[in-house]
Amino acid sequence: MRHLALAAFTALALSAQGPSKAWQAYQQHEAARMVPWLCEAIHLPTVAGHAQAWTDQKAWLQARAQELGFPFKDAGAIFEIELPGPKDAPVLGLVVHGDVQPVDASHWSFPPFAGTVKDGSVIGRGAADDKGPLVQALLAMKALERSGVKRTQTIRLLVGSDEESGSTDITAYLKDHKAPATSLVLDSAFPVVVGEKAWNALTVETAPSDRAGRTEPYRVEALNAGLSPSIVPDQAELDLRWSRGEADWKPFMDRLRTKSLPQGTRLFMKAEDAVLRIWVTGKAAHGGVNLEGGRNALVALATVMKDELPSGGANDLLAFARQAGSSLYGDGLGLTEQDPLWGRAAVNVAMAGPSAKVITLGKPQPAAWGLVINIRSTPALSGEALKGRLFKVVADFNAKSGAHLEPGGFFADTPLVFDPQAKLVKRLMADYAKATGEHPAPAISGGGTYAKRLPNSIAFGMWFPGKPYPGHDVDEKMPVADLERGEKVLIETLLDLACSEPIQEPFKP
Repeated sequence: MRHLALAAFTALALSAQGPSKAWQAYQQHEAARMVPWLCEAIHLPTVAGHAQAWTDQKAWLQARAQELGFPFKDAGAIFEIELPGPKDAPVLGLVVHGDVQPVDASHWSFPPFAGTVKDGSVIGRGAADDKGPLVQALLAMKALERSGVKRTQTIRLLVGSDEESGSTDITAYLKDHKAPATSLVLDSAFPVVVGEKAWNALTVETAPSDRAGRTEPYRVEALNAGLSPSIVPDQAELDLRWSRGEADWKPFMDRLRTKSLPQGTRLFMKAEDAVLRIWVTGKAAHGGVNLEGGRNALVALATVMKDELPSGGANDLLAFARQAGSSLYGDGLGLTEQDPLWGRAAVNVAMAGPSAKVITLGKPQPAAWGLVINIRSTPALSGEALKGRLFKVVADFNAKSGAHLEPGGFFADTPLVFDPQAKLVKRLMADYAKATGEHPAPAISGGGTYAKRLPNSIAFGMWFPGKPYPGHDVDEKMPVADLERGEKVLIETLLDLACSEPIQEPFKP
């Protein structure tokens, strides 16, 4: 008990005398680097599969580390940049990812990889998720070094490469490298995240051919919507081909124009001889953290096309999308439970199109349509129990409608749960309060982070409570004022955790 009291006193004393030094060091020497470096990082289109961009990012990180005087290490799927502490000191990890979500540049108002600065914000893919925090971490480490405050721990920045498409990088890294003693994952919300919902994906497939039932003088030729399970689709497209005699699209188009669309979505049509192209636009958003901020174009398309398509095939798939997307919180899938701390599930009807294109789980059927639904679920709704319930929903839909949908692959992880009274949680809450003067409750997040895969880690920032999260959005942006405010919180936290005695059993009360 005496040891813990002494450690707490030391932390308070150091942070009482240190913040002005470190913050002044940042303002005098590092602040001018923040926006230019973030723009440089955004210039690198580090989408999954873009090998050259990852090579370029490695060179960029090496150059920035050298400029700051920090050692750089290529650890395979992870890059390490380090601010050394005393010999044999424990390691405090700062964890970010350098990869980004895919983009459709035609939907953006600005080039997504230009790093545009406008109206007090940096705009570009990765500005918030997660290249802003990457730059913030580098500059906070340098400010701490310049402050001259004695450090008790080594600070190691880990830059991942595969967070947005599977997080296999952490698994590979841990095979040959020891995890830091404690890590802060800078990829979520302030003041600290004490729960991350489970990330689940359900895929559903159907043959593209029609079945007995309603017939029309046209057939579905193409269906396409969505970029990623984690992004609310902002555009959904359907091509119809007239198949009986001379095409006459006018009555059909007039009828569609009378239909009501979900708020925030718009319908467009263009007839070119035998082909009618129909598309609906909405608003992209993070499917776990800012689902309410999105406007789902795929669900809107499914709504417009009700009772308009030949039975079977795409009609069945869109009907199921319409049911699943009737609520953001799972009512359409029978997920009605509400947890007093975790709230409801979150459902994003995310992707539709040829199975081989949209489905990466299991073995997509050739010549089939596929649908991908992302579900962020609470501890009570996870694993095999959730899978069984969802598969039954598909079976019940088939029995009621006559459809022949087949549930394909199912992916599920487990929720991440921390004790809100844990010593590390309380220290992080105190650091946040000291830097901001605010005392919000710890967060529950629908977004999954590296904290689920890296031992002894917890998500901490860098997004502030009360604001819609812009990661995964079209025109993703990070306000410069929030970059600076987050930097102050991070510097305060490093002065506390890296300059005092390590917390014993940090994840226990």
